[in-house]
Amino acid sequence: MQLRATLHAGLQTLLDHQVPSAQLAAELLLMHALGCDRGYLHTYPERELSPETTEHYFRLIAARTTGKPTQYITGHQEFWGLDFEVTSDVLIPRPETEHVLEAVLALARRQGQGKEARLRIVDVGTGSGCIALALAAEFPRAILFGVDISRPALVVASSNALRLGMPERVKFLESDLLARLLDKDFAGTFDFVVSNPPYVGSHEVNMVQREVREFEPRVAWGGLTQGDEIYRRLFPQALLALKPGGYVVVEIGYNMRERVLALLGSEWAEIDVRPDLAGIPRVVSAQKRP
Repeated sequence: MQLRATLHAGLQTLLDHQVPSAQLAAELLLMHALGCDRGYLHTYPERELSPETTEHYFRLIAARTTGKPTQYITGHQEFWGLDFEVTSDVLIPRPETEHVLEAVLALARRQGQGKEARLRIVDVGTGSGCIALALAAEFPRAILFGVDISRPALVVASSNALRLGMPERVKFLESDLLARLLDKDFAGTFDFVVSNPPYVGSHEVNMVQREVREFEPRVAWGGLTQGDEIYRRLFPQALLALKPGGYVVVEIGYNMRERVLALLGSEWAEIDVRPDLAGIPRVVSAQKRP
């Protein structure tokens, strides 16, 4: 079966099952089956595929029709220009989370901290390690920690650090939020506390996309009573972890702007809200008063 015909058949199957972004999924899965890039698909559409490769591709397509995310099928997701391994133990990195990175970079520049700055940064709920490792790539002299309550997630994060050639750059710790970083050796030493925490309330679970609801780890995305519980716990801890003038930077849900801002009391200054590319409030940052 020719490559073009195989791709078309896979696409049609996904369309028949109303899979979101069917064209992209069909291409990514064939790229994965062939071990090639997108350019190859369009350069050699008449290539004859072996029966084994064709069968393998259609097994991947069948898996996608069940709702299983493409990233869990291929085991990979790009974030901040880096290739991350992802499994069902971690949330799939999303483009909107890159706004957290943009906020940190902007705030560091504002304070005259360039790429060579020896910043101390902790990523809370690190998951795949995507935020922490992307920051490690941006700040090669920074001291970074990634904490998560999930031990399997930390295994994935550590694997990504090794794959990306940064095995010593981020110290990954099992911790309930910042609990392990609030003793006398760590308290008051961090320049940034960053997080993409779970923020979906229990009343919103049925509104969540099927791929997230049925396949991504709920501990990483929500199902909380109200949705703002993690912020309520994290902000007081961040005050203890940050040095004066340090920043907390968090991703928020599309409808959480006012609730999250209300949790930032008089101890915080320079409170800012950054929208994503759709204009939705996406990142809140605040500075611990000097």
